[in-house]
Amino acid sequence: MRKEFGDLINTFENVVCRQIPAPDKDCSRIPVLLSDATMKERYENVLARMKEEEIDTLVIYGDLEHGNNFEYLTGFLPRFEEALLVLHSNGQNYMVMGNENLNKVPFSRVKAVPVHAPYFSLPNQPMENPKSFVEILEEAQISGNSRIGIVGWKNFTSSREDNRQLFDIPSYIVERIRELAGEGGEVFNATYIFIGNKGVRCRNNVNELEHYEFGAALASDCMLKAMDGLEEGVSEMELGGMLNAYGQKNSVVTIASSGKRFIKANLYPTDNKVKTGDAISLTIGYKGGLSSRAGYAVKEAEQLPEGVKDYVDAVVKPYFGAYATWLEEIHCGMKGNDLYQIVEQVLPKSKYHWSLCPGHLTADEEWMSSPVYDGSEEILESGMLFQIDIIPSVPGYGGTSAESTVALADEALREEIREKAPALWKRIEDRRKYIETELHIRLNPDVLPMCSTVAYLRPLLLNKGMAMGLLEE
Repeated sequence: MRKEFGDLINTFENVVCRQIPAPDKDCSRIPVLLSDATMKERYENVLARMKEEEIDTLVIYGDLEHGNNFEYLTGFLPRFEEALLVLHSNGQNYMVMGNENLNKVPFSRVKAVPVHAPYFSLPNQPMENPKSFVEILEEAQISGNSRIGIVGWKNFTSSREDNRQLFDIPSYIVERIRELAGEGGEVFNATYIFIGNKGVRCRNNVNELEHYEFGAALASDCMLKAMDGLEEGVSEMELGGMLNAYGQKNSVVTIASSGKRFIKANLYPTDNKVKTGDAISLTIGYKGGLSSRAGYAVKEAEQLPEGVKDYVDAVVKPYFGAYATWLEEIHCGMKGNDLYQIVEQVLPKSKYHWSLCPGHLTADEEWMSSPVYDGSEEILESGMLFQIDIIPSVPGYGGTSAESTVALADEALREEIREKAPALWKRIEDRRKYIETELHIRLNPDVLPMCSTVAYLRPLLLNKGMAMGLLEE
């Protein structure tokens, strides 16, 4: 810990904007598929949690936007239809699929019996089926007098509701399952099996880290390309083209914005061109990680708009100081609340108006869940994959962001990566060296950068050589 959060950190005198060489683009450009052993491990972990929770049947919902718990076991998203994966504690599995995804069942990474449900198909496709929806669910062996957990995508954590009776999947599915469960059964939200405290998806093995590192590093490389290509006169769409690559599925809407945002409720890049003094926002996300950067299209502070010429001192330095502290302090075994309070201490919410969790887990989706919140007793564990997502909002100023992806790994997992994934380990070592020697941030040994641009922030985006860093001690 640097200076026990004393005056040096709190006044950010050790945070400077200076000439710093850019990191290298280092995505391997070779996607790493999940192994059969990993998929078997995932399935067995879910069955073990079902046994612990005395769940007879687990009904896992999926659609294109809310299918990552489904994908975790099947290996694919159901594209434009709805789908159910039904797991029974006795080892029987069923996949309830619409017209155009029924043929994907043989390719599923978890073996399951196909059940055709035309009700899941697109509007006006053939739905002539001799079976009612209840009968289709019965075909998947969903029955009464049993404990049935429903898995959507949201782990509700309200203090005012019975979270186990809040469901985020279509009501016609929940209602029919309740009908089948009868008075002697129990139906409840079991998304916590997958995400949240002790969720099976919250920790990753070596193969999973390799799999997700590809997307995190690709997002990072694309962000470097866009930042290097950002000049006066370039259009938002041109920047958006630089952010997207190789036909990979985005985990978030691509952001390439210059100047005012959300004109006529538009979220996407337009032909609007970058002008000196514009506030800039860039974001790209792929499976495994997201990169986001925000700043101003200027070469020097004097070109900043009136009223925000102190942008670097007033907004960026405090943010970067908190970001660096986050990297220096996070480690395996700490409580989520401890990290939350560290960020609150160095970047008070009352002054910098951040409102979300200062750091969250990522995987197939950009935001999976977060163990980092006020009062959290959740333990930050080896194998967790984090987005460094601290979002200050200082009235009158443009934003600042260097959101990137890191993994936590204890000594045992680090040694396993060295042995099983030496190319990944070499990239991690190079990234750590850059952060420590060029940015002067002392990383905890547990912190593994999943891309080359972790902590790399250019606040004055037309000045390609200037970036934020700490003073060398």
